[in-house]
Amino acid sequence: MKLYAAIKKEALILLRDRVGLAVLFLMPMILIFVMTLIQDSAFKSLNERGIPIIFVDNDKDSLGVSIEQGLRNSGMCAFNNTIDGKPATAEMIEKAVSDGKFLVGIVVPKGATEAIRNNVSLLVQQTLGESDGVQKQSDSVEIKIYIDPITKKSFLTSVTSSLREFISEIKTKIMFQAFSDQISELIPDKKNAPKNAFSQSQIIKYKEVYASKQIGEIVPNAVQHNVPAWAIFAMFFIVLPLAGSMVKEKSEGSVMRLQTIPTSYLIFLNGKIIVYILVCLIQLVLMLSVGKIVLPLLGLPTLVIGNSILGIVLLAISTAFAATGYGVMMGTIAKTEQQGAIMGSLTVLLLSAIGGVWVPTYVMPELMRDISVVSPLNWALNGFYELFLRGGGVADVVLDSLKLIVFFVFTMVISLVVNRYKRKI
Repeated sequence: MKLYAAIKKEALILLRDRVGLAVLFLMPMILIFVMTLIQDSAFKSLNERGIPIIFVDNDKDSLGVSIEQGLRNSGMCAFNNTIDGKPATAEMIEKAVSDGKFLVGIVVPKGATEAIRNNVSLLVQQTLGESDGVQKQSDSVEIKIYIDPITKKSFLTSVTSSLREFISEIKTKIMFQAFSDQISELIPDKKNAPKNAFSQSQIIKYKEVYASKQIGEIVPNAVQHNVPAWAIFAMFFIVLPLAGSMVKEKSEGSVMRLQTIPTSYLIFLNGKIIVYILVCLIQLVLMLSVGKIVLPLLGLPTLVIGNSILGIVLLAISTAFAATGYGVMMGTIAKTEQQGAIMGSLTVLLLSAIGGVWVPTYVMPELMRDISVVSPLNWALNGFYELFLRGGGVADVVLDSLKLIVFFVFTMVISLVVNRYKRKI
Protein backbone atom coordinates (compact mmCIF):
# COMPACT_ATOMS: atom_id res chain seq x y z
CA MET A 1 0.00 0.00 0.00
CA LYS A 2 2.82 2.36 0.84
CA LEU A 3 4.61 1.47 -2.40
CA TYR A 4 1.38 2.09 -4.35
CA ALA A 5 1.06 5.52 -2.72
CA ALA A 6 4.67 6.34 -3.62
CA ILE A 7 4.11 5.27 -7.24
CA LYS A 8 0.90 7.31 -7.46
CA LYS A 9 2.66 10.39 -6.07
CA GLU A 10 5.49 10.15 -8.64
CA ALA A 11 3.07 9.54 -11.51
CA LEU A 12 1.00 12.62 -10.62
CA ILE A 13 4.11 14.80 -10.32
CA LEU A 14 5.34 13.61 -13.71
CA LEU A 15 1.99 14.05 -15.45
CA ARG A 16 1.70 17.64 -14.21
CA ASP A 17 4.99 18.51 -15.90
CA ARG A 18 3.73 18.59 -19.49
CA VAL A 19 6.81 20.36 -20.81
CA GLY A 20 9.00 17.69 -19.26
CA LEU A 21 6.90 14.94 -20.81
CA ALA A 22 7.12 16.63 -24.20
CA VAL A 23 10.91 16.71 -23.89
CA LEU A 24 11.02 13.05 -22.89
CA PHE A 25 8.93 11.77 -25.80
CA LEU A 26 9.12 14.31 -28.63
CA MET A 27 12.79 15.25 -28.40
CA PRO A 28 14.17 11.75 -29.13
CA MET A 29 11.72 11.24 -32.00
CA ILE A 30 12.85 14.52 -33.58
CA LEU A 31 16.47 13.49 -33.09
CA ILE A 32 15.81 10.17 -34.83
CA PHE A 33 14.23 11.93 -37.83
CA VAL A 34 16.98 14.55 -38.14
CA MET A 35 20.01 12.34 -37.47
CA THR A 36 18.77 9.48 -39.64
CA LEU A 37 18.11 11.76 -42.60
CA ILE A 38 21.50 13.44 -42.16
CA GLN A 39 23.46 10.22 -41.76
CA ASP A 40 21.67 8.17 -44.41
CA SER A 41 24.00 9.23 -47.23
CA ALA A 42 27.02 8.93 -44.94
CA PHE A 43 26.15 5.31 -44.13
CA LYS A 44 25.68 4.59 -47.83
CA SER A 45 29.15 5.98 -48.43
CA LEU A 46 30.47 3.97 -45.49
CA ASN A 47 29.05 0.83 -47.08
CA GLU A 48 30.70 1.85 -50.37
CA ARG A 49 27.32 2.03 -52.12
CA GLY A 50 25.62 4.69 -54.17
CA ILE A 51 28.79 6.65 -55.04
CA PRO A 52 28.19 8.43 -58.39
CA ILE A 53 30.62 7.43 -61.16
CA ILE A 54 30.68 8.76 -64.73
CA PHE A 55 32.11 6.45 -67.42
CA VAL A 56 33.20 6.94 -71.03
CA ASP A 57 34.08 3.99 -73.27
CA ASN A 58 36.11 5.11 -76.29
CA ASP A 59 37.45 1.58 -76.72
CA LYS A 60 34.18 -0.07 -77.85
CA ASP A 61 35.85 -3.46 -77.46
CA SER A 62 36.33 -6.20 -74.88
CA LEU A 63 38.06 -4.09 -72.21
CA GLY A 64 35.57 -1.22 -72.32
CA VAL A 65 32.60 -3.60 -72.32
CA SER A 66 34.04 -5.61 -69.40
CA ILE A 67 34.67 -2.51 -67.26
CA GLU A 68 31.20 -1.13 -67.97
CA GLN A 69 29.50 -4.41 -67.09
CA GLY A 70 31.58 -4.71 -63.92
CA LEU A 71 30.71 -1.19 -62.75
CA ARG A 72 27.03 -1.61 -63.58
CA ASN A 73 26.83 -4.88 -61.63
CA SER A 74 28.87 -3.59 -58.71
CA GLY A 75 27.05 -2.42 -55.60
CA MET A 76 29.79 0.09 -54.77
CA CYS A 77 28.72 2.80 -57.18
CA ALA A 78 25.88 4.45 -59.08
CA PHE A 79 26.88 4.03 -62.74
CA ASN A 80 26.37 6.85 -65.26
CA ASN A 81 27.48 7.31 -68.86
CA THR A 82 25.47 10.43 -69.65
CA ILE A 83 25.60 14.01 -68.37
CA ASP A 84 22.40 16.05 -68.46
CA GLY A 85 20.90 13.49 -70.84
CA LYS A 86 23.80 13.65 -73.31
CA PRO A 87 26.42 10.91 -73.90
CA ALA A 88 29.47 11.77 -71.82
CA THR A 89 32.80 12.64 -73.42
CA ALA A 90 36.29 12.89 -71.95
CA GLU A 91 36.09 16.69 -71.97
CA MET A 92 32.71 16.72 -70.26
CA ILE A 93 33.84 14.29 -67.56
CA GLU A 94 36.66 16.47 -66.25
CA LYS A 95 34.34 19.45 -65.84
CA ALA A 96 31.52 17.38 -64.31
CA VAL A 97 33.85 15.90 -61.67
CA SER A 98 35.41 19.30 -60.91
CA ASP A 99 31.89 20.72 -60.45
CA GLY A 100 31.08 18.00 -57.90
CA LYS A 101 28.41 16.22 -59.97
CA PHE A 102 30.35 12.94 -59.76
CA LEU A 103 33.02 11.72 -57.37
CA VAL A 104 34.93 9.67 -59.94
CA GLY A 105 35.18 9.80 -63.72
CA ILE A 106 36.70 6.97 -65.81
CA VAL A 107 37.77 7.22 -69.46
CA VAL A 108 38.83 4.08 -71.38
CA PRO A 109 40.92 5.22 -74.40
CA LYS A 110 40.38 4.16 -78.00
CA GLY A 111 42.30 1.03 -78.97
CA ALA A 112 42.84 -0.14 -75.39
CA THR A 113 41.81 -3.74 -76.13
CA GLU A 114 43.94 -3.82 -79.28
CA ALA A 115 46.95 -2.64 -77.29
CA ILE A 116 46.43 -5.51 -74.87
CA ARG A 117 46.21 -7.95 -77.79
CA ASN A 118 49.50 -6.64 -79.19
CA ASN A 119 51.20 -7.02 -75.80
CA VAL A 120 49.87 -10.56 -75.37
CA SER A 121 50.83 -11.51 -78.93
CA LEU A 122 54.40 -10.34 -78.31
CA LEU A 123 54.53 -12.27 -75.03
CA VAL A 124 53.27 -15.47 -76.67
CA GLN A 125 55.80 -15.21 -79.48
CA GLN A 126 58.64 -14.70 -77.02
CA THR A 127 57.44 -17.62 -74.88
CA LEU A 128 57.17 -20.02 -77.83
CA GLY A 129 60.47 -18.84 -79.28
CA GLU A 130 58.92 -17.48 -82.44
CA SER A 131 60.21 -13.94 -81.96
CA ASP A 132 62.73 -12.71 -84.54
CA GLY A 133 65.02 -11.60 -81.70
CA VAL A 134 64.18 -7.92 -82.06
CA GLN A 135 62.65 -6.40 -78.94
CA LYS A 136 59.45 -4.72 -80.06
CA GLN A 137 58.00 -1.69 -78.36
CA SER A 138 54.81 -2.78 -76.61
CA ASP A 139 51.75 -0.59 -76.67
CA SER A 140 50.58 0.94 -73.38
CA VAL A 141 47.05 1.42 -72.11
CA GLU A 142 46.28 4.59 -70.15
CA ILE A 143 42.92 4.69 -68.45
CA LYS A 144 42.25 8.14 -67.03
CA ILE A 145 40.56 8.46 -63.65
CA TYR A 146 39.25 11.88 -62.67
CA ILE A 147 38.83 12.22 -58.91
CA ASP A 148 36.89 14.67 -56.78
CA PRO A 149 39.17 15.69 -53.86
CA ILE A 150 36.44 14.80 -51.33
CA THR A 151 36.40 11.15 -52.45
CA LYS A 152 37.28 8.74 -49.67
CA LYS A 153 40.65 7.02 -50.11
CA SER A 154 39.12 3.62 -49.36
CA PHE A 155 36.55 4.02 -52.14
CA LEU A 156 39.18 5.17 -54.64
CA THR A 157 41.28 2.12 -53.77
CA SER A 158 38.24 -0.11 -54.42
CA VAL A 159 37.67 1.50 -57.84
CA THR A 160 41.30 1.17 -58.97
CA SER A 161 41.43 -2.42 -57.70
CA SER A 162 38.30 -3.23 -59.70
CA LEU A 163 39.79 -1.68 -62.84
CA ARG A 164 42.97 -3.76 -62.44
CA GLU A 165 40.81 -6.84 -62.02
CA PHE A 166 38.85 -6.11 -65.21
CA ILE A 167 42.06 -5.48 -67.17
CA SER A 168 43.67 -8.65 -65.79
CA GLU A 169 40.61 -10.69 -66.73
CA ILE A 170 40.60 -9.43 -70.32
CA LYS A 171 44.37 -9.90 -70.60
CA THR A 172 44.07 -13.48 -69.33
CA LYS A 173 41.28 -14.27 -71.80
CA ILE A 174 43.26 -12.85 -74.71
CA MET A 175 46.40 -14.68 -73.60
CA PHE A 176 44.50 -17.97 -73.30
CA GLN A 177 43.08 -17.50 -76.77
CA ALA A 178 46.48 -16.64 -78.23
CA PHE A 179 48.14 -19.69 -76.68
CA SER A 180 45.24 -21.86 -77.86
CA ASP A 181 45.65 -20.59 -81.41
CA GLN A 182 49.42 -21.17 -81.39
CA ILE A 183 49.17 -24.64 -79.86
CA SER A 184 46.43 -25.66 -82.26
CA GLU A 185 48.80 -24.86 -85.14
CA LEU A 186 51.37 -27.25 -83.66
CA ILE A 187 48.97 -30.12 -83.01
CA PRO A 188 48.19 -32.21 -86.09
CA ASP A 189 44.89 -33.41 -84.69
CA LYS A 190 42.79 -30.21 -84.59
CA LYS A 191 40.00 -31.99 -82.77
CA ASN A 192 42.16 -32.36 -79.64
CA ALA A 193 43.34 -28.77 -79.70
CA PRO A 194 42.39 -26.74 -76.59
CA LYS A 195 39.19 -24.80 -76.91
CA ASN A 196 38.64 -21.30 -75.56
CA ALA A 197 36.41 -22.26 -72.65
CA PHE A 198 37.74 -19.52 -70.40
CA SER A 199 35.07 -17.05 -71.40
CA GLN A 200 32.33 -19.50 -70.49
CA SER A 201 33.62 -20.23 -66.99
CA GLN A 202 34.84 -18.32 -64.01
CA ILE A 203 37.21 -20.24 -61.78
CA ILE A 204 36.93 -17.99 -58.71
CA LYS A 205 33.74 -16.22 -57.73
CA TYR A 206 33.05 -13.86 -54.87
CA LYS A 207 30.02 -13.67 -52.65
CA GLU A 208 29.50 -11.17 -49.84
CA VAL A 209 27.88 -12.73 -46.78
CA TYR A 210 27.14 -10.70 -43.66
CA ALA A 211 28.10 -12.60 -40.50
CA SER A 212 24.57 -12.63 -39.09
CA LYS A 213 22.16 -15.23 -37.78
CA GLN A 214 19.37 -13.35 -39.53
CA ILE A 215 17.63 -14.89 -42.50
CA GLY A 216 18.89 -12.81 -45.39
CA GLU A 217 21.34 -9.93 -45.24
CA ILE A 218 20.95 -7.09 -42.75
CA VAL A 219 23.07 -4.21 -44.00
CA PRO A 220 24.20 -1.62 -41.42
CA ASN A 221 22.47 1.67 -42.22
CA ALA A 222 21.41 4.92 -40.59
CA VAL A 223 18.09 3.48 -39.36
CA GLN A 224 19.62 0.38 -37.76
CA HIS A 225 22.04 2.62 -35.84
CA ASN A 226 20.04 5.74 -35.03
CA VAL A 227 16.79 4.21 -33.77
CA PRO A 228 18.31 2.13 -30.95
CA ALA A 229 21.03 4.73 -30.29
CA TRP A 230 18.65 7.65 -29.73
CA ALA A 231 16.16 5.46 -27.91
CA ILE A 232 18.90 4.65 -25.40
CA PHE A 233 19.85 8.33 -25.23
CA ALA A 234 16.22 9.25 -24.49
CA MET A 235 16.03 6.64 -21.73
CA PHE A 236 19.12 8.04 -20.02
CA PHE A 237 17.92 11.60 -20.54
CA ILE A 238 15.23 11.05 -17.90
CA VAL A 239 18.02 12.10 -15.57
CA LEU A 240 16.71 15.67 -16.03
CA PRO A 241 13.12 15.28 -14.75
CA LEU A 242 14.07 12.58 -12.24
CA ALA A 243 16.96 14.47 -10.69
CA GLY A 244 14.96 17.68 -10.86
CA SER A 245 12.02 16.20 -8.94
CA MET A 246 14.31 14.81 -6.24
CA VAL A 247 16.11 18.13 -5.76
CA LYS A 248 12.80 19.98 -5.73
CA GLU A 249 11.46 17.70 -3.00
CA LYS A 250 14.54 18.44 -0.89
CA SER A 251 14.35 22.20 -1.43
CA GLU A 252 10.60 22.33 -0.63
CA GLY A 253 10.99 20.22 2.52
CA SER A 254 8.94 17.30 1.19
CA VAL A 255 11.74 14.88 1.97
CA MET A 256 11.82 15.98 5.61
CA ARG A 257 8.09 15.39 5.93
CA LEU A 258 8.35 12.00 4.24
CA GLN A 259 11.09 10.96 6.62
CA THR A 260 8.71 11.48 9.56
CA ILE A 261 6.54 8.66 8.20
CA PRO A 262 7.51 5.24 9.61
CA THR A 263 8.54 3.92 6.20
CA SER A 264 11.92 3.02 4.70
CA TYR A 265 13.51 5.55 2.35
CA LEU A 266 13.77 2.74 -0.19
CA ILE A 267 9.97 2.71 -0.51
CA PHE A 268 9.98 6.27 -1.82
CA LEU A 269 12.93 5.50 -4.12
CA ASN A 270 11.17 2.40 -5.44
CA GLY A 271 8.14 4.52 -6.31
CA LYS A 272 10.31 6.78 -8.45
CA ILE A 273 12.19 3.87 -10.00
CA ILE A 274 9.04 1.99 -11.05
CA VAL A 275 7.40 5.08 -12.60
CA TYR A 276 10.47 6.09 -14.57
CA ILE A 277 11.20 2.54 -15.71
CA LEU A 278 7.72 2.49 -17.23
CA VAL A 279 8.49 5.84 -18.90
CA CYS A 280 11.70 4.40 -20.35
CA LEU A 281 9.92 1.36 -21.74
CA ILE A 282 7.22 3.54 -23.33
CA GLN A 283 9.98 5.64 -24.90
CA LEU A 284 11.61 2.55 -26.42
CA VAL A 285 8.33 1.26 -27.84
CA LEU A 286 7.65 4.65 -29.45
CA MET A 287 11.16 4.83 -30.94
CA LEU A 288 10.94 1.32 -32.40
CA SER A 289 7.52 2.18 -33.84
CA VAL A 290 9.05 5.21 -35.54
CA GLY A 291 11.70 2.99 -37.12
CA LYS A 292 9.20 0.38 -38.25
CA ILE A 293 6.37 2.64 -39.46
CA VAL A 294 7.29 6.30 -39.89
CA LEU A 295 10.84 6.29 -41.32
CA PRO A 296 9.93 4.05 -44.30
CA LEU A 297 7.34 6.68 -45.27
CA LEU A 298 10.27 9.12 -45.70
CA GLY A 299 12.03 6.77 -48.11
CA LEU A 300 14.41 5.38 -45.48
CA PRO A 301 15.02 1.67 -44.76
CA THR A 302 12.66 -0.14 -42.40
CA LEU A 303 14.03 -0.99 -38.96
CA VAL A 304 14.75 -4.71 -38.60
CA ILE A 305 14.41 -5.75 -34.96
CA GLY A 306 15.69 -9.30 -35.30
CA ASN A 307 14.17 -12.58 -34.20
CA SER A 308 14.30 -12.37 -30.40
CA ILE A 309 11.51 -10.38 -28.75
CA LEU A 310 12.54 -11.84 -25.40
CA GLY A 311 16.07 -10.53 -25.95
CA ILE A 312 14.71 -7.05 -26.68
CA VAL A 313 12.57 -7.15 -23.52
CA LEU A 314 15.51 -8.25 -21.36
CA LEU A 315 17.83 -5.59 -22.76
CA ALA A 316 15.15 -2.88 -22.59
CA ILE A 317 14.38 -3.56 -18.92
CA SER A 318 18.08 -3.65 -18.04
CA THR A 319 18.68 -0.35 -19.84
CA ALA A 320 15.66 1.21 -18.11
CA PHE A 321 17.00 0.16 -14.70
CA ALA A 322 20.45 1.57 -15.51
CA ALA A 323 19.01 4.88 -16.75
CA THR A 324 16.71 5.24 -13.73
CA GLY A 325 19.47 4.40 -11.29
CA TYR A 326 21.68 7.01 -12.89
CA GLY A 327 18.94 9.62 -12.55
CA VAL A 328 18.43 8.76 -8.86
CA MET A 329 22.17 9.06 -8.24
CA MET A 330 22.36 12.48 -9.91
CA GLY A 331 19.30 13.67 -7.98
CA THR A 332 20.84 12.51 -4.70
CA ILE A 333 24.22 14.15 -5.34
CA ALA A 334 22.91 17.47 -6.70
CA LYS A 335 22.17 20.26 -4.24
CA THR A 336 20.08 22.51 -6.54
CA GLU A 337 17.86 21.97 -9.57
CA GLN A 338 20.30 23.89 -11.77
CA GLN A 339 23.17 21.75 -10.55
CA GLY A 340 21.20 18.57 -11.21
CA ALA A 341 20.22 19.69 -14.71
CA ILE A 342 23.78 20.69 -15.67
CA MET A 343 25.44 17.61 -14.16
CA GLY A 344 22.84 15.24 -15.56
CA SER A 345 22.69 16.61 -19.10
CA LEU A 346 26.45 17.06 -19.53
CA THR A 347 27.33 13.61 -18.21
CA VAL A 348 24.68 11.93 -20.38
CA LEU A 349 25.93 13.83 -23.43
CA LEU A 350 29.50 12.77 -22.64
CA LEU A 351 28.58 9.13 -22.07
CA SER A 352 26.51 9.07 -25.27
CA ALA A 353 29.34 10.63 -27.30
CA ILE A 354 31.97 8.15 -26.16
CA GLY A 355 29.44 5.30 -26.15
CA GLY A 356 28.78 5.42 -29.90
CA VAL A 357 25.40 7.18 -29.98
CA TRP A 358 26.54 10.21 -31.97
CA VAL A 359 29.10 8.35 -34.10
CA PRO A 360 29.28 4.53 -34.30
CA THR A 361 32.25 3.17 -32.39
CA TYR A 362 33.48 1.16 -35.40
CA VAL A 363 34.43 4.40 -37.20
CA MET A 364 36.14 5.87 -34.11
CA PRO A 365 39.92 5.87 -33.56
CA GLU A 366 41.25 2.91 -31.62
CA LEU A 367 41.80 5.01 -28.48
CA MET A 368 38.15 6.12 -28.43
CA ARG A 369 36.95 2.55 -29.02
CA ASP A 370 38.89 1.49 -25.94
CA ILE A 371 37.38 4.33 -23.90
CA SER A 372 33.83 3.63 -25.13
CA VAL A 373 33.60 0.40 -23.11
CA VAL A 374 33.16 2.41 -19.88
CA SER A 375 29.86 3.92 -21.06
CA PRO A 376 26.63 2.13 -20.06
CA LEU A 377 25.06 3.52 -23.24
CA ASN A 378 27.67 1.58 -25.20
CA TRP A 379 26.70 -1.66 -23.42
CA ALA A 380 23.06 -1.14 -24.32
CA LEU A 381 23.87 -0.17 -27.91
CA ASN A 382 26.09 -3.21 -28.41
CA GLY A 383 23.24 -5.36 -27.16
CA PHE A 384 20.84 -3.89 -29.70
CA TYR A 385 23.46 -4.39 -32.43
CA GLU A 386 23.58 -8.07 -31.48
CA LEU A 387 19.79 -8.33 -31.76
CA PHE A 388 19.14 -6.09 -34.76
CA LEU A 389 22.21 -6.61 -36.96
CA ARG A 390 23.64 -9.99 -36.01
CA GLY A 391 20.36 -11.78 -35.36
CA GLY A 392 21.34 -12.71 -31.80
CA GLY A 393 19.09 -13.94 -29.04
CA VAL A 394 18.82 -13.80 -25.26
CA ALA A 395 22.15 -15.55 -24.72
CA ASP A 396 23.94 -12.91 -26.80
CA VAL A 397 22.70 -9.97 -24.69
CA VAL A 398 22.93 -11.54 -21.24
CA LEU A 399 26.39 -10.09 -20.58
CA ASP A 400 25.42 -6.55 -21.64
CA SER A 401 22.20 -6.80 -19.62
CA LEU A 402 24.13 -7.99 -16.58
CA LYS A 403 26.51 -5.02 -16.89
CA LEU A 404 23.55 -2.63 -16.93
CA ILE A 405 21.98 -4.25 -13.86
CA VAL A 406 25.31 -4.09 -12.00
CA PHE A 407 25.53 -0.40 -12.97
CA PHE A 408 22.03 0.11 -11.52
CA VAL A 409 23.04 -1.56 -8.25
CA PHE A 410 26.19 0.57 -8.13
CA THR A 411 24.25 3.82 -8.61
CA MET A 412 21.73 2.83 -5.93
CA VAL A 413 24.49 2.05 -3.45
CA ILE A 414 26.07 5.46 -4.15
CA SER A 415 22.65 7.11 -3.71
CA LEU A 416 22.01 5.44 -0.35
CA VAL A 417 25.50 6.24 0.95
CA VAL A 418 25.27 9.90 -0.11
CA ASN A 419 21.74 10.24 1.32
CA ARG A 420 22.80 8.76 4.65
CA TYR A 421 25.79 11.11 4.79
CA LYS A 422 23.62 14.15 4.08
CA ARG A 423 21.08 13.17 6.74
CA LYS A 424 23.85 13.03 9.33
CA ILE A 425 24.92 16.55 8.40
